[in-house]
Amino acid sequence: MTLHIRRATAGLMLSTALVAAPLAAQETAPNGDALAEDQTLTIRMLDEHTSLDPQLIEDVPGSDISRQLFEGLMVQDENGELEPGVAESYDVSEDGKTYTFHLREDAKWSNGDPVTAGDFVFAWQRAASPELASEYQWFIGLMSIVNADAVIAGEMPVEELGVTAVDDRTLEVRLSAPLPYFPQMTTHTTTFPAPQKVVEEFGDAWTQPGNIVSNGAYKLEEHVPNERVVAVKNDQYWDAENVIIDRFVTLVINDESQGLTRFLAGELDRTEMPAGQFPRMKQEHPDEAVSFPRLCNYYYTFNLSESGPEAFKDVKVRQALALAVDRDIVVNNILAGGQPPAYTFTPAATAGFTVPDVEMASMTQAERDARAKELLAEAGYGPDNPLSFTMLYNTSEDHQKIAVALSQMWKQKLGVQASLGNMEWQTFLDARSQQAFDLARGAWCGDYNEASTFLDLLTTPSGSNDGKYSNPEVDRLMLDARTAEDPQANYTQVEEIIAEEMPVIPIYHYAGVYMLDTDVGNWPVNNVEQNWYVKNMWKKAE
Repeated sequence: MTLHIRRATAGLMLSTALVAAPLAAQETAPNGDALAEDQTLTIRMLDEHTSLDPQLIEDVPGSDISRQLFEGLMVQDENGELEPGVAESYDVSEDGKTYTFHLREDAKWSNGDPVTAGDFVFAWQRAASPELASEYQWFIGLMSIVNADAVIAGEMPVEELGVTAVDDRTLEVRLSAPLPYFPQMTTHTTTFPAPQKVVEEFGDAWTQPGNIVSNGAYKLEEHVPNERVVAVKNDQYWDAENVIIDRFVTLVINDESQGLTRFLAGELDRTEMPAGQFPRMKQEHPDEAVSFPRLCNYYYTFNLSESGPEAFKDVKVRQALALAVDRDIVVNNILAGGQPPAYTFTPAATAGFTVPDVEMASMTQAERDARAKELLAEAGYGPDNPLSFTMLYNTSEDHQKIAVALSQMWKQKLGVQASLGNMEWQTFLDARSQQAFDLARGAWCGDYNEASTFLDLLTTPSGSNDGKYSNPEVDRLMLDARTAEDPQANYTQVEEIIAEEMPVIPIYHYAGVYMLDTDVGNWPVNNVEQNWYVKNMWKKAE
């Protein structure tokens, strides 16, 4: 298993403190780039974020913004390697079950209050609490923290969660079993600290401008829902003297083509590429059009709950629909941005993961189509009894193109009638989480760089298992993988079960296909998780 930070033995402190020389009057960047006078970074978001509350965030836009406003125990550099955040260092017990984090003395909230170990205890207890009912509550259980499952189930009070403030600068975390990638998980927004007195004073409104107190390199200045977020440099941040970007702006632009138009007009520093535009943009703007591997997958999930279609209870139907998808058409003709087709759930870019051989991947598309027709007929569907259902996706030109293509493939090859339904982002998330769908678009970006971040999604306890797929063997294999010296065999078996039972239809694995202004310095294209930090970037002088 590949780890970004090695495990320390008892009594050995792992110290990787960030040390950076102050910039000379902010005239040059660390690599010598001359700096622009206006240090404002403006990027496009496809959708409005669900929340800026670290313990309630469930989407990429919210995570991207929150990562600038808050800082966890650990952060990542431009290559995805772990670096100290609020914690300057940590110790690990010899049995690997106790982590002791040593917090930096100069970590402060934006109101000047010190960031303490108690702020992490409060945040983690809050994330696990049944009262908050966070969509990411299950993540605390996934971290193998002592008593996490019982706390989440309401069987124990939150105070029994295995996390303790030894003193203001020392946080102790006790695990029920060794978890080698535990430090990686502390870069996730769910684990960010929360200011207890602010949360208690303002309740649900604590993250609104004027109320919010944060500990990251930036603080929230403005939020216009479904339009923009503006954050400005936080002068209380412990490393503020080395933060170059003064202002960070995100604009919500649902239309990919409009996003590209506004980028070319100079209004944006970064935007995702509309489907199919990469070849042309690469030719016309070779220095600004970029594509690189991402730690994300794109799939459709079947509603296998009691409210789901009876047809989807039949594995032959699910297999037929998965086989009939021509992924090469999707990635080559529709997206055309370097995305690899997916026949397994976990991306090949995942650290320490070997993609297993599954039968579907080795078949030709003609063989897949022929087998799909056989399976659907065996399931009792055909011209006299056509299969019909609705496929749901969130509003996006790219998602619509893919949904239309899939529905046409199924109609032409199998006589299936798939009607399309699109919803605004939050409405879509609500419908999917409440199983108010037949077949729904899904996408998952790794919460940490290890295969379990994907495969745990299809376990019974997962709070993001929207299709409600449940297989005891998958649950067992993933539980055992947490303590396995080499979990690859478990992951291979799980992928094989998924390929056989097909609770989801993997379509492709992501590439980061952006238009990125050449004025932006140090965008982390080598970080497959794309956990980016504006504090590490700058705007170059033209």
